[in-house]
Parts: sequence; C-alpha cells; structure tokens
Amino acid sequence: MVNSGRVEREKYDVWAAGAAYDRYMGRWSREVAGRFVGWLGCGAGLRWLDVGCGTGVLSAVVAERCEPRWVVGADRSEAFVRAAAERTASGFVVADAMALPVGRGTCDVAVSALMLNFLPEPGVAVAAMADAVRPGGTVASYVWDYAEGMGLLRSFWGAAASVLPAAADLDEGRRFPLCRPEALRARWEDAGLVEVSTTAVDVPTVFADFDDLWTPFLAGQGPAPAYVASLAPADRDRVRDALAAAVPRRPDGSIAFTARAWAVRGRRGQARE
Repeated sequence: MVNSGRVEREKYDVWAAGAAYDRYMGRWSREVAGRFVGWLGCGAGLRWLDVGCGTGVLSAVVAERCEPRWVVGADRSEAFVRAAAERTASGFVVADAMALPVGRGTCDVAVSALMLNFLPEPGVAVAAMADAVRPGGTVASYVWDYAEGMGLLRSFWGAAASVLPAAADLDEGRRFPLCRPEALRARWEDAGLVEVSTTAVDVPTVFADFDDLWTPFLAGQGPAPAYVASLAPADRDRVRDALAAAVPRRPDGSIAFTARAWAVRGRRGQARE
C-alpha cells in the first residue's frame, strides 16, 4: 500500500537544474567534501565510485586531492550529470543508486554525498555500495544533519510553519531520521561493514544579505525551495517575511549560520576462504 503522505512529501524532492542547486546548497558542499575526503585518508591510485554524485562536487575534490586511478560518478538526474561533467574530467553516467554501473568488487572506495536520505530504501543502496568495493575497500557517506545542525533550514521551516502550519510535515528534520550518527552506523553494520565510525563535519554558511539567502529558495531545487515554488504568491510572501524577521543579522547585514553533516565510513570485510 502506498503511503500517500510520503508520496506527497517526496514530490518536493526536485533535482533538475545544477546551477540553481549549487546556489542553494551546493556552494557549501565543496568545503564539506574536502573535510570528508581528508577524514577518509585514502591513498593514491585508487578506484572511486561516487553514488548520487549530484553536480560532481565530491568527485571533483577526489580528483584534485586523491590522485585516483579513476573516478566514476552516477546520478539519476540527467541535468546533474551534465553539470558534473562540466565541473571535472571524471566519468559520469546516469544511473540509479539501487542499480550501480560497476561490477562486484571493482572499486576500492564507494562514497555518497548528501543523498542517502532521499532514497526509498537506503539500506539497499549501502549494501550495493559495499558489494561494489573489493574486500578491505572503503564505503563512506555524509548527510546533512537536518534535525539539529542546519541553521538555515531550522530557521526556514520554523518560519514557514509559523504562518502555514502544514509546512511542519515537510521539514527534513522530521522526514529523515537516517541523518543521525546512530542511524548511519546501524545501516553500515547491517550491510556487513566493519570498523564503522562516524564524525561531525561543521562548516560556516554565510549569506551576504537576506536576498542572497532567499533568492535560491525561488529556484525550486531541493525540498524547501520546491515547497516555496509551489506556494501561491501571497503565501510565499508570508513565508519570506516570517523568515526575514527570524534570521539573525550582523551589523553589516550579513547572515551567518552553521551547517553540520554527519559522515560515516566502514570497511568491507575480507572474503572468507
């Protein structure tokens, strides 16, 4: 039986314009990707798979810093794959996280950035990533901490719900219980991965002014912007005004938040004789 509430919420998970997404959330992703790759500490000459590669931010960081043998990025959004191909020379293909475009044990490292929570069966995707790496290979991911660590989205959904109470049901903090270290660790262990560990990655998210913060919400890329785009103009203005009143401003008019991601990594155990 289809969960109508889940279907209603998922209609706002829109990924169709790479540049618009980069301005909304992608601009913070590069710093998170850099810290994540540093935490992994993988050596040179490895074969990488980037699952749900989006606009290619993580693949680009891997290509720049890790001296990989090769990097393959896969995403189901054709527009994002095109944007990723423009960002770096790595190979990108349109493919679903549940049906990866590589053979079993062909990679040394399988990673994903900011996407596991959007999958209907994230555990299946983690198992597929584990299957894609060789024995001893690394499987790792990171997701935004929607419930506590995303200052921008905590302010947005609080403001939206204050004027349109039904918005509370769309809040990613409610929708995605996976985005916590305990839940991520459980998924990795369920996939048979060993030496599982998690860490928090905090990055500053500073907006020049309120227009810099608000304009990306009008482009419809990602759950919150897609929700804003769906509103009647009068309701959209009410949400904007509530958010403008709620955000903390510095003396120069800039607005500073912190964004937290939770990262997890594990190793595929050695094959038994």
